[in-house]
Amino acid sequence: MAGKRQRLAQRRKASGYTQEQFADALKVDRTTVQRWEKGEVAPQPHQRPKMAKLLELTSGELDELLASDSLPTAPVPAWFVAAMPSTDDEMAAWELSRRVQASDVGAETLARLERSFDDLASAYPVTPPAELLERVRRHSAYVAKLLDARKTLSEYRRLLVVGGWFSLLGATLHIDLKQEHAATARLQAAISLARQAEHPEIEAWCYETDAWRVLTDGDYVKALELSLAAQAVAPAGTSVLIQANAQEGRARARLGHSADTYAAIDRVQKAAAKLGAPDRPREHHYQYDPAKALAYTATTLAWLGDAAAEPFAREVIARLSPSNDVTQWPRRVASANIDLALVLLADNRLDEACNSAQKAILSGRVVPSNHWRALEVVTAVEVRQLPEAPDLREAYEGLKAIEA
Repeated sequence: MAGKRQRLAQRRKASGYTQEQFADALKVDRTTVQRWEKGEVAPQPHQRPKMAKLLELTSGELDELLASDSLPTAPVPAWFVAAMPSTDDEMAAWELSRRVQASDVGAETLARLERSFDDLASAYPVTPPAELLERVRRHSAYVAKLLDARKTLSEYRRLLVVGGWFSLLGATLHIDLKQEHAATARLQAAISLARQAEHPEIEAWCYETDAWRVLTDGDYVKALELSLAAQAVAPAGTSVLIQANAQEGRARARLGHSADTYAAIDRVQKAAAKLGAPDRPREHHYQYDPAKALAYTATTLAWLGDAAAEPFAREVIARLSPSNDVTQWPRRVASANIDLALVLLADNRLDEACNSAQKAILSGRVVPSNHWRALEVVTAVEVRQLPEAPDLREAYEGLKAIEA
């Protein structure tokens, strides 16, 4: 004898309907039919007359069949009249409500995507960009697939937002790998998604990220313009607003705008001081924390030629170095060692400068977009004709070969 929960399915099959055909005839999703037959929920009252007709049952026989399946009744809103609509207008209203609530996405799927983005953004400082990019590509493709699925309006916006974040992270990785065309396409996609979702924070990050790209290419004026554009869009109190100010400081340092550089550093330090401890154990690329302010201050002061960069760089190294194994360093420590090397060279502490530069290069954390920073140190050592110059050049060329 079939189990109670199989009786509805048996009756449907005996009437010549597949689940999909039965769903289409009742204007519901196939998953709804599956849930009826699994006993997870009962048909709504307005659906029962049509269902009885399809199954060639009287209303009483259908009620008995459903009762025997022990189907729990779905909660019915107080405004819902449990009867067949008397007009087409009522049916249209019910159908609109059904369509608005129909979804193949689901809150749990969206939550998992959002958690995955946070995990990838936290993996960014310690993961080779080519490796991380593959994971970002897979997630972005899945978001694109879900955008073609049925979804509620709120789910649609969440998909746009998480898709914007993945596109932004993908653009950052392409920049790190010096893949200019792909980076541009990803940034354009991220801005488009951000604007559709009305999410100015992502849009501001796009300008800030592009500012970093053009800065690495030596276009400091454009980097300054993009940093200011990011600040204009960024919501108050957000990480991107702090980061855009930090990026402005770096661009102004390269342009030799000393007073404006110090003003930007001051704004960043004051804003960062208001932040509490990060809510994640690892650095999140899109969440500012007080330690980031130290790192950006060290770089900005080093580019300005200010010896005050040294204590900031040393503090970053002391705080974030997990061990003496340079391959375990996060990217921020490698950058701090480059900053320290520049300051030490300026102060003629040459042995220590070469040692810091060598460790940064051998760490494997200097990505292609930052090769130029390492090259600045290598070139400065070669100009001084120091005995460490050949070894440093060899390490640098090895770094380029690995990333090629």
